[in-house]
Amino acid sequence: MCDVNILHLIEGAKQAQGLTVIIDVFRAFSLECYLYDMDVKQIRPVGTIEEAFSLRNYIQNSILVGERHGKKCDGFDYGNSPSSIRKKDVAGKTIIHTTSAGTQGIVNAVHASEIITGSLVNAKAVAEYIIAKQPQTVSLVCMGNGGVRPAPEDELCAEYIKSMIEGREFTYFEQRVNDLKNNGGEHFFDRSRQDIFPEADFYMCIEYDKFPFVITIEEDEIGYVANKEITIGI
Repeated sequence: MCDVNILHLIEGAKQAQGLTVIIDVFRAFSLECYLYDMDVKQIRPVGTIEEAFSLRNYIQNSILVGERHGKKCDGFDYGNSPSSIRKKDVAGKTIIHTTSAGTQGIVNAVHASEIITGSLVNAKAVAEYIIAKQPQTVSLVCMGNGGVRPAPEDELCAEYIKSMIEGREFTYFEQRVNDLKNNGGEHFFDRSRQDIFPEADFYMCIEYDKFPFVITIEEDEIGYVANKEITIGI
């Protein structure tokens, strides 16, 4: 049986050990799953906007995707909104991705033996991956809002993944997912903020267990690489 720990925010990422899952439901790692479903060539997460621009100059046919405080970064091609990106614009291209919470978890998880990302859209695949690996220690890091404030959707995702790893039934899970509309996802229904937080993003991000793959994080000579890896069902 794995020792499964739920940690929180950037400080939690710094403390994470063992196989570490960096969780960001609204929206970073939901978006990355949708991007791979759109047949992007590769995703490269980075911590800073400056790194993103530098990497774009180095990698041909690359696109900048990211946000700060929810808003698209100045000079970027896209923000962090899965409903705002079209397959025809990104298929076959390298995505350079930076966000306020999710990608910050990756760069701060310096003690992890392995890093993967997690969201509701691939939560079951994440659990299956961990069960197949049988690591001694698992850290589920809920990145929250901006990496500094807890977010109900990330906590729920961590609890769901943990329940599957431990073989426990998760009661009222679907109800709690739907409740995110009024507890964590309210900004997607604010008519004055639809340009930043489209309502469609909410529904895309809560479509749990949609994708049968995980996103694993590796490093090469120019930085982090987020790779799609198909999982085999339990």
